[in-house]
Formats: sequence, structure tokens, C-alpha cells
Amino acid sequence: MPRDDISWTPPPDARASDQPRQIRRILSLFHPYRARLALVGLLVGAASLVTVATPFLLKEILDVAIPQGRTGLLSLLALGMILSAVVTSVFGVLQTLISTTVGQRVMHDLRTAVYGRLQSMSLAFFTKTRTGEVQSRIANDIGGMQATVTSTATSLVSNLTSVIATVVAMIALDWRLTIVSLLLLPVFVWIARRVGRERKKIATQRQKQMAAMAATVTESLSVSGILLGRTMGRADSLTKSFSDESDQLVDLEVRSNMAGRWRMAVISIVMAAMPAVIYWAAGIAFQLGGQSVSIGTLVAFVSLQQGLFRPTVSLLQTGVQIQTSLALFQRIFEYLDLPVDITEREGAVHLDTVKGEVRFEDVEFRYDADDRQGPILDGIDVTVPAGGSLAVVGPTGSGKSTLSYLVPRLYDVTGGRVTVDGVDVRDLDFDTLARAVGVVSQETYLFHASVADNLRFAKPGATDEELHAAAKAAQIHDHIAGLPDGYDTVVGERGHRFSGGEKQRLAIARTILRDPPILILDEATSALDTRTERAVQEAIDALSADRTTLTIAHRLSTIRGADQIVVLDGGRIAERGTHEELLDSEGRYAALIRRDAQLEPAA
Repeated sequence: MPRDDISWTPPPDARASDQPRQIRRILSLFHPYRARLALVGLLVGAASLVTVATPFLLKEILDVAIPQGRTGLLSLLALGMILSAVVTSVFGVLQTLISTTVGQRVMHDLRTAVYGRLQSMSLAFFTKTRTGEVQSRIANDIGGMQATVTSTATSLVSNLTSVIATVVAMIALDWRLTIVSLLLLPVFVWIARRVGRERKKIATQRQKQMAAMAATVTESLSVSGILLGRTMGRADSLTKSFSDESDQLVDLEVRSNMAGRWRMAVISIVMAAMPAVIYWAAGIAFQLGGQSVSIGTLVAFVSLQQGLFRPTVSLLQTGVQIQTSLALFQRIFEYLDLPVDITEREGAVHLDTVKGEVRFEDVEFRYDADDRQGPILDGIDVTVPAGGSLAVVGPTGSGKSTLSYLVPRLYDVTGGRVTVDGVDVRDLDFDTLARAVGVVSQETYLFHASVADNLRFAKPGATDEELHAAAKAAQIHDHIAGLPDGYDTVVGERGHRFSGGEKQRLAIARTILRDPPILILDEATSALDTRTERAVQEAIDALSADRTTLTIAHRLSTIRGADQIVVLDGGRIAERGTHEELLDSEGRYAALIRRDAQLEPAA
């Protein structure tokens, strides 16, 4: 598989978007679920208060209940500690359920938004972007956010609430020991921010590498990729290429996991040693004649301190995770911010009935407005009456297929206009355009599903009788009926269980079900042998009856009966007329006919 990646890349300003704006955008994803998140906040707050109360109960046990021998008070305080643990656990389960549900809904919203955005992109985007890259953004990038959106938000709120409540409680017990405990906290925050920035940078590289691997897998392990690799003797080479890419991913994964690991370990060690420091400080203060601290207060303070350090370390780690996740969110936002070239205009025209007249009025088309190579199509003026037929021929690269793609708005014109029944296709709503235009191309796409499901893609509510009628018209019913599972037969990846001619006839049957008044045939028989082409052509003739037909032809024998033939050359109309008129003119069309006649015996 080729390695030069021509996938779309965001403009520099999109990649360098400011972090505060990005964080606000991430928070907006949770806005529809603010009521549930408020409930999580209440549960977290309640759990934090209950947790903070436990050391105070412990202090009373050590300073009052045990020394004074008050068994009843001791029992109540012990029961309170047990109830505190039970309540905290119950609240923890509830907040996990709610936060996980919210997180998964946010991931669902992101996946759906990205998929919907990609569905609205023009064909040009997909011709420039590797399929694996697109799949990686939806699967790997959004999947990589799972921990962040499902647990990080709750963890952030929970730990922040715990830290605030614990610090207040520590100050209430002894403000001097509290200052000693918090001296190094700003240093820890600074270290965590640096680690987060490092991991964010590595995460961006890692996700790009995962996208490259996904693209390689998609290309080389498809049916066509396997056939190409085996027949070219490149299986070992492809395996080696994949191994090299995987090896790069190993290095990035190790760097991502180890970035700042030693620094975070030092923070954990220092925090684990803080109880010893507190005991030492209390002892020194007592020996120097300072105010003594009761055993209960000291034990309660150390318990609170441990309760402070756990959420503090978790907060620092959460900050690192958020920094890392920003790289993933940025890649997703890049797709959500893609400019959509083809949109439905406000107040778009809806046609209940389409007669099928198609006009190309001074049409110009460029793939890129800044393209210096000149237009792909220029000055195209053609009218196809409703029910009429137009054939477009010409050498490779003359713009034949591009012209046909302008009718269903796979591309939009950059000059002039294309109309259906006198209405600019850019003014029609998408529903009208989808009902009006059917396309049968050279490369037939079938889903890995049953024959019936592939046919019903055109008309989800079609009955079995309608499927059979369409298949009969496409001359494929007998073949389907003869299969062991009939219409329930799974066609295989991209329809590889069927021959080229059979796939074409399935595509024709699918289009017959759709019943569009305008039909585009884009070299639908060019890859078929003569015998198969004849069978498919008969199906096409049945499909074309009483429809406006635009045929892009490679083999000119299939378009001799067209009402009008246009010869394109260099994106402009070189000749036009009927088959007989163009033969008599002895121009480009006549030369193409002679070429076909010379190639016919070889076929």
C-alpha cells in the first residue's frame, strides 16, 4: 500500500486553537446533561462531608470515649464510623452509575456528530483522505476519551470537593500543622502541569500513528488489498511495513505512559512521608514547650491528611489525563469544524413530482478554487429533455464522470448552474434530489449483508414481491433464487461472492426499486466482458425506459441509440449530435468508433 498520506489536515489556526476555548467547548458537551451532573455533584458533596466527619468521630473516641470509659458514647461513635462507610459506598455507586451514563451519552453524541459531519462532506474530501484515517478518528480518538468523559469529570468534582472539605477540617483541628502539610502543594501542581503538556504532545503523535496503522489495515486487509498483495508477491513486504508502524506505536505508547512518571512518583513519596513529618513536628513543638496536641487530634489530623493527599494526587493525575485528552478532543473538533461545501439552502425547493428535464447552463467546475491548472469543465451547455437520453464520451480525464456527478450534487459547480425541471439543483432540498437522481457506476458497492438487505437500502419498506420484480427487471432474479439461501444470501465483503456482472445487475435492481426519474450510468459496463455486458445492457435498457438518462460511456456500442451524444475533450464540448450525425462529420467521435472497431476482436 502507498505510504504517502494525502489526508486532509487542518489549517494552522485550527491546530493552534487556544486551550481555554477548547476547554469551554468540551464543557459544552455536558450541557444537555447538567441536571444529572448536578445530582452527581450533590452526591459527591454529601459523600465528602460524611468522609470528613469520620476523623472527628475518631478524635472523640480517642480523647473522650475511651479515656473516660463511656461505653455508650463509644458504641455510638463506632456505629457512626460504620454508617459513614456505608453511606459513602452507596453514594459512590450511585455517582458512578450516573457519571458513566452521562459519559457514554457524550461519547455517543460525539460519534454521531462526527459521522453526521462526514456524511455531509463532498466527494472531494473522501478522495483526499484515507479511509483508515476517518475510521481512526471515530473509533480510536473518541474511544480514547472514554476514561475522561465517563470518570474524569466526576473524579475532578469528587476530589476537589474532598480537598476543600478536608482542608477546612484540618484548619479547624490545627492551622499550624495544616500550613506544614500544604507547603509543597504549589510545587506539585507545577510539576503535574508540565507532565500534562508532555503527555499531550506525545498523545497527538500516538493518535496520528494509530490512524496510519488503521489506514494500512483497512487498505491491505480488504478483499482487494489481499488479492493485490498475494498476486504481487508483496504479502511479506506488507507485513514488514505493518510491523514497522506497530513498532513506532510501541515506542510512543511507552513514552506516553512514562512521561513524567518519575516526577509523579516523587510526589507520591513525599506525600506518603508527610505523616512522619507531622508526627515529628508535633513532637518537636511539645519538646520546645509549645502548645501540645492531643493524641486524638494528632491521629485525626493525620487521618485527614491522608484523606487530603489521596484526592490531591488524584487531582494532579486527573489534570495530566485532561491535558492528554485535549489532544484527542482537538482531533475530533478538527473534523467537526470541517467546512461543509454542499449544504441545503434555507427555504430549499421541494418538488413532489419530478419530470426529469436536466440542463447544464455554462457550467464550469474546478476541484479547487485556487487550482492553477484550469477548470476540469468549462462552458458546458447541454439540455436533456424529460425522458430523453444523453451520452457523454471522450478520452480519459476529459471530465465525463465529473459532469455526471454535478447532477446529484456530489460536487457543486464553480460557475454556471445545473437545473432539474428548471430549478437549480443547489436550490432543491436533499430529499427531492435523492428521489430524483439514481446512479449506477462502474464500481458497484454492496454491503456485507444479505441480498435482500442490499436491495432494501434503496427502499427500506420494499416488500418481497417488489424485490423480486426489481430483480427480474434487472435479469438477476433467477440467479438469486438458485442460491441455497436465496435472497437471504450474504453477499460478502464488497459483494465478492458475486461476479462483476452479477453485482452490476444487483445495483441496477436496487436502482429500479428507487425508481428515480433521472438515471446516471457512469461507465456501468466498461469492466465487463462482451457476453456479460450484453446481459447487463439489457437490464440497463429496461431500467432506462421512460427515464431521463445520462450515460458516461467507454464502449461506444452501448450508446448508439442515444438521443444526443456529446464528445468532451479537455473539459469542453468538442462535438455534439446523434450517432449518425457525428459519424458523418468524421471528427473525434468517428475516430473513437474506429478505435473501438479495432479493439473489438481483441475483446
